[in-house]
Amino acid sequence: MKHVIALDVGGTGMKAALIGADGTLLHQARRATGRARGAEAVVETILDFAAELHDLGVERFGAAPSAAGVAVPGIVDSAAGIAVYAANLGWRDVPLRDLLSARLGGIPVALGHDVRTGGLAEGRIGAGQGADRFLFVPLGTGIAGAIGIAGRIEAGAHGYAGEIGHIVVRPGGPECGCGQRGCLETLASASAVSRAWAAASGDPEADAADCAKAVEGGDAAAREVWLAAIGALADGLVTAITLLDPRTLIIGGGLAEAGETLFTPLRKAVEERVTFQRLPEIVPAALGDTAGCLGAGLLAWDLLATEVPA
Repeated sequence: MKHVIALDVGGTGMKAALIGADGTLLHQARRATGRARGAEAVVETILDFAAELHDLGVERFGAAPSAAGVAVPGIVDSAAGIAVYAANLGWRDVPLRDLLSARLGGIPVALGHDVRTGGLAEGRIGAGQGADRFLFVPLGTGIAGAIGIAGRIEAGAHGYAGEIGHIVVRPGGPECGCGQRGCLETLASASAVSRAWAAASGDPEADAADCAKAVEGGDAAAREVWLAAIGALADGLVTAITLLDPRTLIIGGGLAEAGETLFTPLRKAVEERVTFQRLPEIVPAALGDTAGCLGAGLLAWDLLATEVPA
């Protein structure tokens, strides 16, 4: 059976799968990234994990995987197959595509950015199906974005397209790791809500999920924290809508797990802010934490589809 390897590498864990030509998940596995052991050890863990999947494919389906796709965080040069920089993994200029291909017997390997790869999956087989233009925004530790155009994800001239988390929505606001102040992700990410609610509630262990539950329970202080984050998020999203004019706006990540506690006030806040712009449909992501892995599989199949026969 023809199949590909899909790998989604995160800061703490890795998700992997063998995926058939029709998109069927033939095998799934997870493993700790082990970043505490250092950058080189993480690379070796990825290579070993991929090699195990390769051998499993041979054993179970009687043939080696046809290709592999891998999604990684940070700055990615997909064309060159290089993981340029990933702060949470300690990577600089890791030639991951070539390393994986060599370990996997020379099969073709596609390398992608984690959020753009997740966006590819949401666009093709998730919440964005049928939308010729969409924006995928996961609200997690930070905030990023993937711009979907006619079945593909726009990377930009230098691979930085979609970095909506670094739109300044509150000039002079909280300092961001990028060097600016008042970036969207310092105010509306899951980690930002967690920080704000921990301070407001007096519980240092409180997080964004606790804040959402308190909002649902009618807590006034929680509602103030929640609506401040939603206001900042709506400002950033309207900027993106003005620039990109998406048909569908897909919201994912940890904050989206709050369901209508997030989406009802968010839709209202965005609608209040648009003037001449056309309001996109605002929907929750459909694939959850499997989006990156499924997208990596799509990258692998796309690579095979574009290969020129010898």
